[in-house]
Amino acid sequence: MIGGPGGAPMPDLSHAEIVDYEPLGGDAKIRLKLKDGSIIEIKLEIMNILRAGNDPSTGLPAYIVQSAPMVRLVECPKELRKAPLRPGAPSKDPKALPGFG
Repeated sequence: MIGGPGGAPMPDLSHAEIVDYEPLGGDAKIRLKLKDGSIIEIKLEIMNILRAGNDPSTGLPAYIVQSAPMVRLVECPKELRKAPLRPGAPSKDPKALPGFG
């Protein structure tokens, strides 16, 4: 996303400060069942939270959250599975990217 919420300019991060935090509940994982029958689990891993001043229109503090989604395949139907490729083995699919068999 370029800019802040609603198209506002990005906050000035030159004076932003890291804010410590503590989780208030559970491990915050979500389990989703996909239409193909697979089940995935998603957890948002928080790296840093920065306070970047205050929003000029509301006066509320502005926070930047640096995070990464962690995705884990929990279950998948047998018909979706393929045999793993050995390193250096030629791919049968000419369009396949190397290593993604």
